[in-house]
Amino acid sequence: MKKLALTQAIAPATEALMKGYALLNVGGETPNTMTIGWGFIGYSWNKPVFCVVVRKQRHTHDLLMKEGQFTVSMTLDDGMKEQFKYAGTKSGRDEDKFDGHGLTAVSAQCVNAPIVKECTLHFECKTKLVQEMTEDRMDAEISARIYPEKDFHTMVFGEIVDIYTTEE
Repeated sequence: MKKLALTQAIAPATEALMKGYALLNVGGETPNTMTIGWGFIGYSWNKPVFCVVVRKQRHTHDLLMKEGQFTVSMTLDDGMKEQFKYAGTKSGRDEDKFDGHGLTAVSAQCVNAPIVKECTLHFECKTKLVQEMTEDRMDAEISARIYPEKDFHTMVFGEIVDIYTTEE
């Protein structure tokens, strides 16, 4: 494991998000993971911050609200396409995504949420702000195109408390 500074991690993390090669992980009685392709990393409140966006109907949303901490595990390895597809199309309400699907939950360093062993870049975060997206504050074109059913995302801003790579 090698610790990384925020500035070292932003470029590969942005590339992983754009490819859909990021997994949002939440702990609890039964840990869960979900593929994400939206989010952003930056600096706010004098802290490094990772913002993830999750729709309210997702099982991960309920866990995020309850647990108050999360990890994001990423890779740029195209060889994990099937694992990311699986984690993004199945619900943790119905099955354990870490059971026999090529994704292994291992303990994080600082938070009570797992990281994914098969990924190489990891962010550990503690929730600092939860903000609901609303139609009245959103660009009309984006609202119509992305949210025709008015199923807006919740933005969860987490203070990044650890960043590291497990790549050899």
